[in-house]
Amino acid sequence: MEAVASKTEEAAAAAAREYLTFRLGQEEYGIDILKVQEIRGYEPPTRIAHAPEFVKGVVNLRGTIVPIVDMRLRFHCAQAAYDSLTVVIVLNLHQRVVGIVVDSVSDVLELMPEQVRPAPEVESTIDKGCITGLGSVGERMLILLDIEKFMTSTDMGLV
Repeated sequence: MEAVASKTEEAAAAAAREYLTFRLGQEEYGIDILKVQEIRGYEPPTRIAHAPEFVKGVVNLRGTIVPIVDMRLRFHCAQAAYDSLTVVIVLNLHQRVVGIVVDSVSDVLELMPEQVRPAPEVESTIDKGCITGLGSVGERMLILLDIEKFMTSTDMGLV
């Protein structure tokens, strides 16, 4: 009987996905933890001429030049002051390293499929195909992003 119970637990654990959660203003977002390379404090990047406004510039990360995208500017949110809570989430996407500036990182959450609902059909500054759903944990509601699809879209200008 124990072997059956452990296989059921393994199947349930395999169906769960882990998300790194971060805040932009009052909204909380979740991205696949497997896309995250590291989390760093914010440091002013070197500006690149003629880059889109949301591309703050680049930083040298142990010999790798990493473009830094301010997610508040990309999502057309109010401008935030960079402070001690502001962080850069360094992502590894399609063999490309990109950093995103967010207000703060919350935690890593494991969500079961039943905790994820389809995203509503509403107008948004985010392409609907980049929102994989809405996750709910207690009173918290997370906007789950396909960060790889979002960051590699042609309007980002990073590919």
